[in-house]
Amino acid sequence: MSLALTRRASAEFAGTALLVAAVVGSGIAATRLSPHDVGLQLLENALATALALGALILTFGPVSGAHFNPIVSAVDWWLGRHAGTGLTGRDLAAYCVAQVTGAIAGAALADLMFGLPAVAWSHTDRTGGNLWLAEVVATAGLVVLVFALARSGRTSAAPAAVGAYLGAAYWFTSSTSFANPAVTIGRAFTDTFAGIAPTSVPGFVAAQLVGGLVAITALAAWYPHAEDAAHAVVVPKLAEETGRR
Repeated sequence: MSLALTRRASAEFAGTALLVAAVVGSGIAATRLSPHDVGLQLLENALATALALGALILTFGPVSGAHFNPIVSAVDWWLGRHAGTGLTGRDLAAYCVAQVTGAIAGAALADLMFGLPAVAWSHTDRTGGNLWLAEVVATAGLVVLVFALARSGRTSAAPAAVGAYLGAAYWFTSSTSFANPAVTIGRAFTDTFAGIAPTSVPGFVAAQLVGGLVAITALAAWYPHAEDAAHAVVVPKLAEETGRR
C-alpha cells in the first residue's frame, strides 16, 4: 500500500471510529440523562451525531474525502472507474477495511468511555420490511446528496448538508437512518441505545446496498456525468493525496 493510500485509509479509520463513537456515546449519555423520555433520547442522539459528522468531514475531508461509508466509497468507485476520477479498486478495498474496523473500534471506545465492557453484543432486534425500506430510502438519499453536491460544485456545503440530512433522517425514517454498512456492523458490538443485534445486521446491509443501486440510477437521470466529480466526494481531497489522478 502506498504512503498516500495508507494516509487516506488511516483518515477513514479514524473518522469512522469517531463517528461511531459519537453515535454510540451520545446514545449512552442520552439514556442516562433522560432515562424516562425515549423521544428526548433520540433527539439528543441525533443532534450529537449530526454535529459530529459535520465536524469530522471538515477534519478528514481534505485527506480522504471523508467517506466514512462503504456505500459512498463503492458508488464513487463505480461511477468514476472509467473516467479515472474516483477511487481505484485498491483504494476501495482499503477504504472499506478501514471503515469497518474503524466502526468497531469506535463502538468499543464509546463503551469504554462510559465505563462499560469494550464489546457486548447488542440485543436490540431491528428487523422487518418497513425498516429495510427505510434503510433503502436513507442510503439512497445520502448518496444522491453527496454526489449532487460534488457534481454541482457545492462541496463546501457538505459538512452542514450531510450532517443535517443524517440528523433529519433519524426522525423521518423508521430505522433511524443507519445508512452505512460499516456503522451498522460497528453498532452490533455495543448493547446500548444505538445497538443493533448481529442477526439484524445482514438485512440492514442488504437494504443499504439496494439504496446505493437506487442512488446510481437516480444520479444517471438527474446528474448526468456525475463521474466527472467523483474525485470530490464527499469533499475534494488535497492534490498530493490523490496523486493528481
